[in-house]
Amino acid sequence: MTAEAVSDRGAGPGRAAALLAYRRAMMRRSLIVAGLGLLCLLAFALDISTGPSALPLRDVWAGLFSPERLTTPQVTIIRDVRLPYALMAILVGAALSLAGAEMQTILNNPLASPFTLGVSSAASFGAALAIVLGLSLPFVSADWMVPINAFLCAFLSVLLLEALARSRAAGVEGVVLFGIALVFTFNALVALIQFVASQEALSQLVFWSMGSLGRATWGNLAVLAVVVALVLPFSMRAANAMTALRLGEDRARSFGIDVARLRLASLLRISALAATAVAFVGTIGFIGLVGPHIARLMVGEDHRFLLPASLLTGALIMSLASVASKLMVPGIVLPVGIVTSMIGVPVFLILILRRPERV
Repeated sequence: MTAEAVSDRGAGPGRAAALLAYRRAMMRRSLIVAGLGLLCLLAFALDISTGPSALPLRDVWAGLFSPERLTTPQVTIIRDVRLPYALMAILVGAALSLAGAEMQTILNNPLASPFTLGVSSAASFGAALAIVLGLSLPFVSADWMVPINAFLCAFLSVLLLEALARSRAAGVEGVVLFGIALVFTFNALVALIQFVASQEALSQLVFWSMGSLGRATWGNLAVLAVVVALVLPFSMRAANAMTALRLGEDRARSFGIDVARLRLASLLRISALAATAVAFVGTIGFIGLVGPHIARLMVGEDHRFLLPASLLTGALIMSLASVASKLMVPGIVLPVGIVTSMIGVPVFLILILRRPERV
């Protein structure tokens, strides 16, 4: 028997064991993603079932599937208030968490998110221009001016990050530092606008900056759903490349990946997701930061699972925050941005203190 045959016979069981371990890992991660999806459905059902109006659970489900059994006001509360509210929570959480996962990967920074790199601050500046100064576009209704202004400013901030990322003189650290500078710049501009604002405009701007799902309408939902549906396939298509990028830029280039092009495309996806979500609901903190970290603890760095897990984790956290915003103070719906910050800070501190090893 030759040495090669002996080597093949010895390596065969080893390859089989490695293949079996790989298949088990893939199955475990697939089950985790499926479990997150199921939890999102349960949280969505809980969100619809809660609210200031004392409607029994059977009436809520009757309003969705058998509206003829209820009165017109009850059907209106369920279908035009609670349902859009719950759907917006799912979509906003999914969009912000997916954007955060991609941002943390392409910038190789665990603190990167739309909230920490200036996208949310830029959106607040755009909203302030519309609310306080009354800036508007021709042929655009007043109801759409705040979200449109917020979207344009948020999109502009990401384009600035993108332009810097394309520059060979600025590395990943430069992009992160520039994003932090944008946060302080836009916050200062918003403070300046608040200083000259009237009492009524100031109260509107402060409430917008708290983040609220109460602005959810079927038109807003349709726009955000289309953006998420269009961006997600492109994110999944780049999953393998982003997994390789986690090994380092040099290793990714050795695999034939155009890192600059990958980063540019990812920033465009991030801008569409984050800017649209923030434009419709206001400033929502920590979802894009905490969601990807929790998903990474469960499924590891394989972006084929990390991206959908991040999307579902963000949707789940946002949906539960929506429920909490309606239950914390009986009879009052708190701005959900307050709740996400209250939940996000301790969760993020726990993640930092644990310092778990990567899966």
